[in-house]
Amino acid sequence: MSRRDPRHPAPPDPRLLCDPGHALALGLGSGLAPKAPGTFGTVAALLLWWPLSQLSLTGYLLATLVVAVAGIGICGRTGRVLGVSDHPAIVWDEVAGLLIALVAVPAGWYWVLAGFLLFRLFDITKPPPVGWLDRNLSGGLGVMADDVAAGLLALAVLQLLAWGVGA
Repeated sequence: MSRRDPRHPAPPDPRLLCDPGHALALGLGSGLAPKAPGTFGTVAALLLWWPLSQLSLTGYLLATLVVAVAGIGICGRTGRVLGVSDHPAIVWDEVAGLLIALVAVPAGWYWVLAGFLLFRLFDITKPPPVGWLDRNLSGGLGVMADDVAAGLLALAVLQLLAWGVGA
């Protein structure tokens, strides 16, 4: 019997989507994409961002906080079921990260695209402190922390760019 590479765990059983908590962790199925599930999860996050972006800043921040804090339990539970704490199919952390990156995003699709690309860049390349968090925290907190940090870095860069061009 051949052993699977631990960096590439077996894809989850799609029946997990029948459980609401697992469905959220798996980005309503977007995390089941065979290639680039994190990017697919981030694209799916735009479907949540759009209605939340219509809220006041306070409402948006509260909703984003709920997504991030709830993600610790949501991702932790699904990771335990899958036997891999940060399984690639778990993309709720990307949802939280993108919502953070797009806090008070200036009007215009190009700003949303810039926030999306910056978040993915920081999530994939894991500059400090993102990489440190990814390597040193485990469980649901570990799954969420590096994406929250990537979202905060993307938010900072995006707001600096907007400020620089006077958006």
